[in-house]
Amino acid sequence: MMTSRRIAGFALLSCLCLASLAARGAPGPVFAPEDVFQLRYASHPLVDNRGERLLYLRHSMDIMRDRSRSNLWLLDIDSGEETPVTTGAKNVSGAVLSPQGDRVAYIDRDDIGSQLFVTWLDVPRTAQLTRLPVKPSQLAWSPDGQWLAFSMRVAADAPTMGSLPRAPQGAEWANSPVIVDRTLYRDDGSGNRDHGFTQVFIMPAEGGSPRQVTSGDFHHGGGIAWAADGSALFVSANRDPDWEMRIGNSEIYRVDIATGAITALTERDGPDSHPVVSPDGKRIAFLGYDDQRLGYQRNHLYVMNADGSGRRDLLPDLDRSAQDPQWSADGRHILFSYDDRGDTVLAAVDLSGNIDELARDLGGLSLGRPYTGANFAVGGKGVYAYTSGSAAAPADISVGRRGKNQRVTALNDNLLGYRDLAPVQELWLKSGHDGRDIQAWVATPPGFDPQKKYPLILEIHGGPFAAYGPHFAAEIQLYAAAGYVVLYANPRGSTSYGEDFANQIHHNYPSQDYDDLMSAVDAVIARGYVDTDQLYVTGGSGGGTLTAWIVGNTDRFRAAVVAKPVINWTSFVLTSDVPPYFAQYWFGAMPWDDPDAYWRRSPLSLVGKVNTPTMLLTGEADLRTPIAETEQYYQALKMRGIDTAMVRMPGASHSIYKRPSQLLGKVAAILEWFRRHAGQEEAAQE
Repeated sequence: MMTSRRIAGFALLSCLCLASLAARGAPGPVFAPEDVFQLRYASHPLVDNRGERLLYLRHSMDIMRDRSRSNLWLLDIDSGEETPVTTGAKNVSGAVLSPQGDRVAYIDRDDIGSQLFVTWLDVPRTAQLTRLPVKPSQLAWSPDGQWLAFSMRVAADAPTMGSLPRAPQGAEWANSPVIVDRTLYRDDGSGNRDHGFTQVFIMPAEGGSPRQVTSGDFHHGGGIAWAADGSALFVSANRDPDWEMRIGNSEIYRVDIATGAITALTERDGPDSHPVVSPDGKRIAFLGYDDQRLGYQRNHLYVMNADGSGRRDLLPDLDRSAQDPQWSADGRHILFSYDDRGDTVLAAVDLSGNIDELARDLGGLSLGRPYTGANFAVGGKGVYAYTSGSAAAPADISVGRRGKNQRVTALNDNLLGYRDLAPVQELWLKSGHDGRDIQAWVATPPGFDPQKKYPLILEIHGGPFAAYGPHFAAEIQLYAAAGYVVLYANPRGSTSYGEDFANQIHHNYPSQDYDDLMSAVDAVIARGYVDTDQLYVTGGSGGGTLTAWIVGNTDRFRAAVVAKPVINWTSFVLTSDVPPYFAQYWFGAMPWDDPDAYWRRSPLSLVGKVNTPTMLLTGEADLRTPIAETEQYYQALKMRGIDTAMVRMPGASHSIYKRPSQLLGKVAAILEWFRRHAGQEEAAQE
């Protein structure tokens, strides 16, 4: 049970939170663009083996360098006292707590790049363990705390094509040609892939030489776990000879530490990943599924013996995708998370398949848009910690035991507690296509009066296999602060409603998800406070594709902003960073075998019907939905004489706003485009 000291600490935090809310009294200022730089959020909690202390990453914004920052903080669960473990302009990541709870290993930068560091928590001492040429990742402690495992790319020579004569001394020749001979040769967010393969290494936890324990022309990157006796590692990898094309396949392997001998423990067509070993070392929990080449396939939670025998699905009837399995300290339960109807849920299941819900308020990790997603950790004495959020605040840390939970940080109360935020209300409606239940949320402007009329923005999520929920989103708050009612929904194809709901768009996207969204707009209009002459629509990625599809099917919106879209499915599949995946899972044939199917689902096929003023917005370094997609649509609209503009985010990848100012640039451009087409000077302020 929680101690009286712990309850007192929780009570103090609750009083402080209530005080900040009471201090509001009269409405304060609305959420403003400059507030984005003051936001904080927590992620990646870690709980020690006594259930007494936790670490977490505290994220902040560096307004002078226009960067996000992350530092480790240590929190005493009983007293609520917090202590920084790292501080300054850092971007700490990948932290893992030693089994004994006395040390934390993590990734930080030195003068040459990302390195592995260890900090002793009971004494002020930090050691840098590596000087590596490439960033390590997936850190894992051995059970005795003596070793660390990690993965890292091992470089290989780049291919050449012919040879050139030697350049004269002092000559300034062009760089050598870059030869591409791989199917997967670039990644959104990082550009062209360096040559080589991700391998697993081990090294002494107090410093020493790393030793490579995997080999071969394969990537070993789907999780690392130690055997209980420290003699082996369990890793996930796709070691199929045709791994570049069989992109959805991986197995769990046992790697002998001494010899490097590797043994497959799973063998099927489909991904097996995220192995975690039970405290007694007898069982392995992992995620996976039998690949049916569907657009959406849920992760099942499996358990097998440590030798790979006795594999079974613990929750065959849970029609949700399991994430991040972790064993309880006593080995009797596995904790995991899953998304359900826009919420992220923390649950525990015993080895007989009996499931208990522990928390439903997980979230808060996506500052820009209200996506689901969370982190959690399991510690000693049944204590767990997780990122908890709401529509009014990004992620804090909550701690619980047996479903009794309490928030223990309040990172934004001193800011958001004094802002008049847009309230967010849940809305269920029936799709006009088939009567299917659709979940949506409506954010109303601060000072909202239901007797007045307001302009409306329909904001559409990407994916398309993803989900929005009642989570904090700076973009939604900024739109509402500008005077708009903001509607966002989870149309068919969204996750968190089961496989059938998601796969309504399998080989059928865009399609009736359009009807779901139009029905959501109609449902809000029926409430009587929306100006039907002031309807606007925007969305990013899959939402950008749907926005372009919408303006090709209806003229009801006064203006639209299409962000980072797919416009032409043939060009997208052949130029994105993962061509085999999209061709195999989102279409039934290659583009040259069924060009009509690709064209029928392309928004470009409807451009002749577009009359809506439509702006395009994409990162110039986007490799997921390359900016050539945006350029096609822009030129098509121009040639048709449609009012259009193209906003290009320099250096931005598919996320668009890796840097905080880019989030603000996106919102500012969208609001300005809508203002220009409002039909009156200050429609968004009335």
